[in-house]
Amino acid sequence: MKEKTFAEQAAQPYRCLCVDFDGCLCTDEYPEIGKPNMQVITALKARVDQGWEVILFTCREGYLLAEAIGWCKAHGIYFHAVNQNTERNIHLYGNDCRKPYADEYWDDRAVAIHDGRVWRHR
Repeated sequence: MKEKTFAEQAAQPYRCLCVDFDGCLCTDEYPEIGKPNMQVITALKARVDQGWEVILFTCREGYLLAEAIGWCKAHGIYFHAVNQNTERNIHLYGNDCRKPYADEYWDDRAVAIHDGRVWRHR
């Protein structure tokens, strides 16, 4: 399969997702790695199959981050970026700000805001 040029990629609909590791992709056993959350992993892979770019957005760093990335690879999860914006977002917005841009953020501690009201998902 021929790799697409940036112009070809930019012409396609673009969606980006930030996903947390502990408590989201796996159960929260920090600093250990918990059991896989297969429902989230399956949903994430479906997004990738639909053309979404994925950013791992986690507080892990150093060897703990490397272990998490290795765990994800072992479960067939690959990222376009880790704790930073994707190359496409950097190109689109002309910078790499501290908060990665995404259309969706998946996190076990997240709340949703709709019409000024807070919705907890726990």
